[in-house]
Amino acid sequence: MMHRSDRGFTLVEVLVALAVLAIALVAVLRTMGQAVDTTIALRERNVALWVAQNRLTEHQIRRNWPSPDTKEGEAEIGGEQWFWREQVSTTPEPRIRRIEITVRRDTDSPNTQAKLVGFLRNSGT
Repeated sequence: MMHRSDRGFTLVEVLVALAVLAIALVAVLRTMGQAVDTTIALRERNVALWVAQNRLTEHQIRRNWPSPDTKEGEAEIGGEQWFWREQVSTTPEPRIRRIEITVRRDTDSPNTQAKLVGFLRNSGT
């Protein structure tokens, strides 16, 4: 006579095991998808910050004294187009200008990928 332990798994046991395995695999795939999305977003933010830093560095290298104004332009980094907006404003100290640079993927997008605030000193006076 065969005992229950000699017969193997029942169909219900196999189906329950497959269901648990399927749930675990879905959770792993979802986590991997979120990790990929996060990596892409971080990369975009990092590149956008480079665009902003490049704008501020250009002012520093040229030693120009920008007037209070708002300018817009575009830059290409890594084969991708980025749009920047630069707002120059005065400060209580007349020899220092405040520059706020925001960077977006699209000109019409309300989402800012990076924002950098820097200060320039007028070394000519």
